[in-house]
Amino acid sequence: MTFAPRTWNAGETVTDTMLNTEVRDQFNEMFAAWTSYTPAWTAATTNPVLGNGTLAGRYLKVGRTCTAHINLITGSTTTYGAGNYAWALPFAAANAGCSYVGHAHLLAGTRWMGQTVISPAATTASPFFPTNSTTTTASFLQPTVPVTLASGHQLRMTFTYETAS
Repeated sequence: MTFAPRTWNAGETVTDTMLNTEVRDQFNEMFAAWTSYTPAWTAATTNPVLGNGTLAGRYLKVGRTCTAHINLITGSTTTYGAGNYAWALPFAAANAGCSYVGHAHLLAGTRWMGQTVISPAATTASPFFPTNSTTTTASFLQPTVPVTLASGHQLRMTFTYETAS
């Protein structure tokens, strides 16, 4: 629901248009297909360049709750930049005093399981993975952490968070 519900008045005559707007259209939105978007991929020091890779995002927003998925497949002309990676959210996160945590998978020869973190009031999400194959500590995804990224590697992130509006 992307708008405030109607305030009904005593004695008001309810019309089919009112019901369609307030009930049918709201339900249609909750069960609608997801919306595609292209999230910007940035890094703290030097931004990567997608080249012939693919980057796609999708989301479904109901009220101020947004569930989103980002999928990156690197290509032979992708350059990886430098520093901690982040991807643009479809909507800014609420400043609710908490971080939102979602799932992240990096398919890079081995499947690396991690987390996606969205900080309060953030406009980006960042994946965290174990720093190597023998530790449980986590670090930002970077060009060489947890592995050296190469053509054909795939990153998948899925998360749900409260939006600012």
